[in-house]
Amino acid sequence: MVQSDSMFDMITNVLFPVSVFFNRYDYSGYGASTGKPSELNTYADIEAVYECLQTEYGVSQEDLILYGQSVGSGPTLHLASKLPRLRGVVLHSAILSGLRVVCHVNCRFCFDIYKNVNKIRKVKCPTFVIHGTEDDVVSWLHGNRLWKMAKDPYEPLWIKGGGHCNLELYPDYIRHLYKFIYDMETMTTKTRLTKIKQKIRFPKKANPANSSTSCSCSCCCIEVCQPSCPKCPKPKCPNCCVDAVVRTGNVAVAGGQNQDVQK
Repeated sequence: MVQSDSMFDMITNVLFPVSVFFNRYDYSGYGASTGKPSELNTYADIEAVYECLQTEYGVSQEDLILYGQSVGSGPTLHLASKLPRLRGVVLHSAILSGLRVVCHVNCRFCFDIYKNVNKIRKVKCPTFVIHGTEDDVVSWLHGNRLWKMAKDPYEPLWIKGGGHCNLELYPDYIRHLYKFIYDMETMTTKTRLTKIKQKIRFPKKANPANSSTSCSCSCCCIEVCQPSCPKCPKPKCPNCCVDAVVRTGNVAVAGGQNQDVQK
């Protein structure tokens, strides 16, 4: 989903060979849309567009790539953070937050808007970041930090000398955007599951060689003292007692020998 006529026309002409369906929309108070522009209204707008794609066109989130430019990255990440199976996200000259465009702050304020810095970590799909190194409206540092914070970062595109509103004029922009959409189009469910599986950290298994009294099960074990001589009056005689581990009626004796426990 893209948000402006010029961007829509450019992408359509450049990426025509790729079998992609584009949907464009205007935010409340902009373009052909009525209403008042506000942060909450932009969130409602993009959610309404997504609902329309689902109900009217049968588009699922697995087949959807979101594209957000500048302030449009706010609604884009808002929706992307709620769709765990989204195919991909493109962030074009994106912002960390509204307040961070005006001043460089590391603290979080309740009155800040479009807090992408909080939502980028919730996006689980591949994230492609595009930013100009000479952007005098939204510093390149915004895009760089968003890319570093992404869970599944795609190879970024830093356009040398690029500004805030002219990145689509650079040949690198066209080539990399085409490559990203092509990669997302050809990505299969099996490939995505493999990538997710590689990121899962499984608990390490205990090494039996590290302990002479370890048991093969993961249940609770009881350490006991089994006298080797039944007639010994002392319950814990050091001369005739061996340390053992009781498990379901059997004793795994330290040193490699096994004995039966009388219940």
